[in-house]
Formats: sequence, C-alpha cells, structure tokens
Amino acid sequence: MCGVVGMFSYGAGSSGVDRDELRRIRDHMTRRGPDGSGEWYASDGRVGLGHRRLSIIDLSERGTQPMKSHDGTLVISYNGEIYNYRELREDLIRQGCTFNSDSDTEVILQLYAKYGTEALRKLRGMFSFVLWDEKSRTMLLARDPYGIKPLYYADDGNMVRVASSVKGLIAGGKVSKTQSPAGVTGFFLWGSVPEPYTIYESIRALPAGHLMRVTEGGISDAEEYASIEEVFKNAENRRLNRYIEDPLHLRLRGALRDSIKHHLVSDVPVGVFLSAGIDSGALVAMAAKESSQPLRTMTLSFEEFRNTEHDEAPLARMLSERYGTRHVEKVLTRREFEQDLEKVLEAMDQPTIDGLNTYFISKMAAEQGLKVALSGLGGDELFGGYPSFQQIPSLVSAMRIPSHVPLLGGAFAGACSLVRMLIPSIHPKTLGMVKFGGTYAGAYFLKRGLFMPWELPKVMKPDMAAEGLKHFSSLAGFNGFIKPGLKTPYSRIAVREASLYMRNQLLRDADWAGMAHSVEIRTPYVDFEFLKRMAGPVIRQQKIAAKEDLAQAPEQPLPDEITNRAKTGFSLPMADWLQGKERFCAWKDVALLKHETNHWSRRWAYAVCKELSSAA
Repeated sequence: MCGVVGMFSYGAGSSGVDRDELRRIRDHMTRRGPDGSGEWYASDGRVGLGHRRLSIIDLSERGTQPMKSHDGTLVISYNGEIYNYRELREDLIRQGCTFNSDSDTEVILQLYAKYGTEALRKLRGMFSFVLWDEKSRTMLLARDPYGIKPLYYADDGNMVRVASSVKGLIAGGKVSKTQSPAGVTGFFLWGSVPEPYTIYESIRALPAGHLMRVTEGGISDAEEYASIEEVFKNAENRRLNRYIEDPLHLRLRGALRDSIKHHLVSDVPVGVFLSAGIDSGALVAMAAKESSQPLRTMTLSFEEFRNTEHDEAPLARMLSERYGTRHVEKVLTRREFEQDLEKVLEAMDQPTIDGLNTYFISKMAAEQGLKVALSGLGGDELFGGYPSFQQIPSLVSAMRIPSHVPLLGGAFAGACSLVRMLIPSIHPKTLGMVKFGGTYAGAYFLKRGLFMPWELPKVMKPDMAAEGLKHFSSLAGFNGFIKPGLKTPYSRIAVREASLYMRNQLLRDADWAGMAHSVEIRTPYVDFEFLKRMAGPVIRQQKIAAKEDLAQAPEQPLPDEITNRAKTGFSLPMADWLQGKERFCAWKDVALLKHETNHWSRRWAYAVCKELSSAA
C-alpha cells in the first residue's frame, strides 16, 4: 500500500506548485510507504505528483512512482492493488503493448491510454490514484467501487491538493483547519465521519466508485462509474427468473475461491487475521488450499476475556490445526494498550469509535515480518451476519403506522423525556422510535447511530450542531443519500451496511490502522466481482442469513464449534481499560445523564473528537 499526493495549480493567478509543501504532505505519510519515495513536476511547474511506496508487487526500482507512460504524456501516483493485473497485462500485450515493469501501476497507465476512463470498469481491486494527462491538461482522480482505499482533496479556487490522508493534507501547512460542522455532526451521529465530509471544512473525500477531473477551468463534479446499490438492484430484477442452479454453498465455494486466489497475488508473504468467527474461518480454510506455501495466521487474545465467550483464542487455535496453518497468538495487555494510546491517536486520520482492534492485530502482523494480511471484513455485510438484518424489518413493520401519525412523534418524545427524568436508565434511542422507526432509513439510523440529533448540543457547540444538522435534515441525509429503488428488506439493509457502516468505519479504520504499521489489509469478501457473482444467489435464498452456507463452502467445512458459536465480534476490553483514565472520563463538562457516561463507545467518541481537535 502507498501514499499518493497530487497538486494542480490551475488558477490564472496561481503561483505554481510549492515543492516543499508537496514533500511535507508526502512524507507525513511515510508509514503508508516506508520503502521509497518519489516526486514529479510538470515543466511549467503547475502540476506535481508525489508518492510513498510500500513494495508488494514488482519490488524492483522499475515499480517506482510517480510512473510515466512510454511517451511521457501520462503520469500516475497510485495506491492499492489490482488483483487482475496479470490478465489485463496479457490482454494488452496481445494488442501490441510493451511493458517496462511487472507492476500493476504500469497496467493502469497502459489501460488508461487505450480506454480512457472506461479502464476503471476493468480494474479488479482496491485503489485510488491521481493521474496527470498532459494531452488534455487534465488531472484525473479515481477511487475503487467499495471505497477501500481513501482519496481526499482540497480546492481553494486556484489550487487543488489531493492525498491519501486528511492529516497529510493538513501537514502541508496551506489547507485550512477550520472544523466542518457537517463532519463533526456526522461523527457524533454515526461514530465515524460520513462521506463526502471530513472533519475539516476545506477537505472532502472523493466518494467510492467515483472519478473526478480537474482542468484549467477548475474541479468538476464527481462522476459515478460503479455502484454497490446498482449491483443489488440488478440482482433483484433478475431474481424472478428462477432456474435450476447449484446450492448456495457450492456457488460460494467457486466465487470465494476465485476472490481468494486473486487476493493472494503478491511478491511478498501473505498472512490472515484469524478469529473464531465463520468469516475468517472460511477464509483460512480456503486460503490454506490456495496458498503456495504454509499459510500464516494470527490471533489476538486478552486476559480479561480468558474462559469467557469473548475469548477467541482456543477456537482460532483449533481452526489453525484443522487447516494446517502456521499460527501465532499474542496476548494484548492493558499496559501495551496504554503505552500505544498516543500512537493510536496520532495514526487515526479522522475520529472514529472503532479501529483499535485492527490497529493491534496489524501491529502483530508487522512484528511477524508481514506486509500483507487478509481479513474477513465484509462477510457480515453481504451474508446477513448482523442482527440488523432481522431487527430492522421488524422495527419498520411495528412502527410504520405510528411514525406516520401527525404529531405522535412529538408527543411520544415528550412523554419519553418525562419518563427519562423519572427513570434515567431508559436508552436515548427510545426517544426516536416513533420519529425514525417507520422507514428503513430511519430504523437503520436507530440501529447504527451513536447519538441522537437532540443530544448533540450536549457533546459539541450548540451553534455547530445546529449548522451541522442542516446537512442531515432528512432521512436521506442520515442514510448517505442512498437512492430509492431497492425492493427486498435484505438488499435495503445489505446496501446500507456496505455503503455506510463498512465504508465509513470498518474500511477506513482498516486503512489507517494497517498503514500505521505499514501493513496492507486485503478483504476478499469486499470485492466487486465477488459481489456481482453472489448478490443474486444471496437474495434468492429463502433464509435471512447465509452464514451457514459460508461455513459449508470450504471443501473441508468449518466445525460445529464455529458454526454454532454465538456472534461476539472482534473487540477489545475497552470498558475495563478506559476506567480511571481521566482524559476518557472527562464528562463533567458534558451535560449527559449518568447511565450514558458508562457506555464506553460514547465516552470514547467524545474524548477522541476532543483530542484530535486540540491536536489540530
């Protein structure tokens, strides 16, 4: 994985690219690419690209970036992995192209030279890049369909600056650090900053599955070229054409094997994060057969969880023995957590209530000498592994009529406010049951939301909360502007879990937490080709969840101890570890009721946002 930088001084009154600024941005991202760095500038000084390299494919100097095309008219700084680059390369060679390297970077250049932006639809992988096209005097920005790899930009009307991290852009010294009301509000609503906002007013995220052009006339609107939502809509439209097909677990076997084979493409060793869950278990079972050398697996455990249902180490050990992996287990202590806390906050690109688990398992991978690790992230979102797949349809059904009765929501909220004065233990989300519960958009917010809108003046400046809530004034705003048209409850939830929770939190956390240790995290379940193959069969099934089919997908299925285990999630004993740490208990300035201060995620959210704001 790498860090990219792009600068285009397009304004008539602009003085050109400041090379020192470009280097400050680039070198702030050294952990994203400790193996090398590069920079390139246009002859007129108005365009500059920078790069930090983590060498994984083509370790030679021929893979160095920024990389120029043969004729010098295209230059790219790229972050990610193109898993089908070998097939694309062979096809281009058959069409007469010649290559100077074995890198996937050069494949992107040659593909763009031949197909233009249509090349994006041919790429299978995780990527974001900045490409300069000298012939058209255009800077192209692009990001993969799931948004696995980040890309941020700041446009001041004369200069556009692009980078793989928000903090990198700030480190350049010329981007405003004024906080974004929408970004801060979104964080407290969801526990992560929703795209396209960031924590800063001047910086935006390029949305997943989009491209953007910058010309001498300025920056264009983002254009969508791939959509998770459209894949599900197409799958729904095909589901009426019932035909004889293989059982779901057999279709899964073929599709997952294909995805894993592509995700194992690397010129360095690849490991796997192993828990006691079905997602990582199925991944290990199949990757062990596809790997050309003994698969390396790793598990974190905690003294606080020993001999409880949260202790994943014994079952992970059993899976390792069953599938013949080289397994390593590490006990993460409270002391190590406290010693690394400052490093965690420094590495965290934007505030989030998650990512600590990924930070420490990535640290473990780095200690084992690994640069690449596979993760089971994404299985729950596609195969219905979250309680939301059962709970949200039930809530919508129960609240559909009450939520549409005029004034009932206000009366209900008023009654709940009175009850909370008498019974403080009632959860704040109870206030929103009638207001939000009658639609999928609202019910999903109730399920995944962190703070309710009316709580925000208690945790942030009231005027900022009021301004920020203007951006989330409708249920569409609360749900990332997902367009209507999905028909099945399963699709409605799966798209939201993938496009909101997974994209804005899990994938973003995997990026910064892995990059903190120069570890590239790959996600075979989060693969656009895999989605296109599996969305239809998953929707057509009669069951809500496909997890048992996933457990049966390996040729040697997962044992009953794994399939029958209650879902616990990959978590740390945060509630215990945050006790007594004053900075994370500083709620005396926050007018929240006592029971709310005991929920560590809300306490952590307030502290993290306060911490990162003061650091800026």
